Amino acid sequence: MPTPDDARHALLARLIDHAPLFPPASLPLFAALAEDARAAASAHAWILGRFVCPTSRLQGLPALGRGVSAVLDEPISSPVEAEAVEGRYCDDLAELAASAGEVFVEVPLDDALEERLDAIAAERLWVKIRCGGATVPSVEEFAAFLRACRSRGLRFKATAGLHHAVRAGGEHGLLNLLAAVVFGDEEHALRDEDPEAFGLDSDAFTWRGLAASSPQLASAREERLRSIGSCSFFEPVEELEALGMLA
Repeated sequence: MPTPDDARHALLARLIDHAPLFPPASLPLFAALAEDARAAASAHAWILGRFVCPTSRLQGLPALGRGVSAVLDEPISSPVEAEAVEGRYCDDLAELAASAGEVFVEVPLDDALEERLDAIAAERLWVKIRCGGATVPSVEEFAAFLRACRSRGLRFKATAGLHHAVRAGGEHGLLNLLAAVVFGDEEHALRDEDPEAFGLDSDAFTWRGLAASSPQLASAREERLRSIGSCSFFEPVEELEALGMLA
């Protein structure tokens, strides 16, 4: 496991919120818990973040020894027993704000994006973007979202479609997103399909001649990217390992 001053730790620690209950994995609860236990016992468990669970299934969830992020799939009647809550944009953001300590509001990438982000920022909530699934945002849409969050100081979570380390086949890549967050030049970073353009070792995260050290990476994670949600923990981790970034 990398030490706290290791660039790999600064960039990737607790990055992946594990969501095996959700599509496309859609595992039954017993199988999802078994898969999560396998991730927690793995050599790269330090990358594992919260367990993601629908609010309707929280009562059947055993103690996991770490935080849970609850996705709202039923009306809120009281504060949710979870570290974080993920909900869709609605008119009553104050109701969402009262549901948990950390609240991520999923926004559609449409013409009202800027207005919605202003409202979310006013309530001091955080944002959630869906990067895959039924609809995959274009590079331009994704880049505009990242810039809008940056200009407002909004921390965000990205979910769905980030199983690959580097962009391929029209699917967004995890390293692409990290490079866009850390270095800017969002369109170029998100569009890059060359694995050799990215590097990560104990000293720095690099992309196209740019480099960021551990303190810079820790700041980017603290101030901008809270986590990514993935139904698979091992797919993105194994791709990072194959690139020699987790050795």
